[in-house]
Amino acid sequence: MTQTPVTGGGRRRSTASVPDLVARARDGEARAVARLISLVEDESPLLREVMAALTAHTGDAQVIGITGSPGVGKSTSTNALVTALRKQGKRVGVLAVDPSSPFSGGALLGDRVRMQDHASDRDVYIRSMASRGHLGGLSWTTPQALRVLDAAGCDVILVETVGVGQSEVEIAGLADTTMVLLAPGMGDGIQAAKAGILEIGDLYVVNKADRDGADTVRRDLRAMLALGERPEGSWRPPIVKTVAHTGEGIDEVVAEIDNHRAWLESSGEMTRRRIRRSRDEIEAIAVTALRKRWGDVHGRSELDELAAAVVAGDTDPYTAADQLLESFTD
Repeated sequence: MTQTPVTGGGRRRSTASVPDLVARARDGEARAVARLISLVEDESPLLREVMAALTAHTGDAQVIGITGSPGVGKSTSTNALVTALRKQGKRVGVLAVDPSSPFSGGALLGDRVRMQDHASDRDVYIRSMASRGHLGGLSWTTPQALRVLDAAGCDVILVETVGVGQSEVEIAGLADTTMVLLAPGMGDGIQAAKAGILEIGDLYVVNKADRDGADTVRRDLRAMLALGERPEGSWRPPIVKTVAHTGEGIDEVVAEIDNHRAWLESSGEMTRRRIRRSRDEIEAIAVTALRKRWGDVHGRSELDELAAAVVAGDTDPYTAADQLLESFTD
């Protein structure tokens, strides 16, 4: 069988087949993992071959989402969690989704810089990914990047979201366990977040608990969570106080993550969540392919004509959408 070479970036360009890259990533080679994720981010024509080669090696990693408003200490908490997980001997991957640079399109902040404690650890892989305008706190390529780290043998994958406030709920559909961070001194943080991220958490962490107001945030959060009705036997999210920059409370966070995983597995919720995750991933890939196929066949001219007709009052948006679909199927 012919193996398509993969061209690498940088000053020195090299080639390697997809099976070779996957084998090297499975052996823990960081450069091979980086190349595979780059293929994902660049929407390489080889992406289908990559995903097919990875499939047999995925499904074992525990995915933990870390979200919260800007300033609550997500990167510091992620760094502290990596330290705690490494003490348990676990291999850890980190996908830190940053806002995109308006100039290069790349990750603007670069969480690698903030996690230098683990830069020399071969069992920790940290990757900053640009959101590239995608809403919901993630990059649209995050699910495929997760598959790469899963296949590369990571026991736990931490996904740190951008930090965009109450619209940042997409992580709940991607993670096995979603951790929501809050902190005192953030003004009306709970009020601002309650319609979004405060509804998705499996674990709530009040970080910067050495500051005044931490107990108040915890009390208000507990009262707000008590307002929601939960079926008998459902998971009741715990609230943990931490001081991430010193590591205080991080062991308790890890213990609660383990408790949640045990509940997921015993209740069957783990399987249900992962089926939903795969369903959403398949749907996103299919919709993207359909949009591209339509663009290749029809271009934007027909859409512009229909939009002009809606503005002129000659038709309505639903009728225009029906016409668009009919033209695609012709």
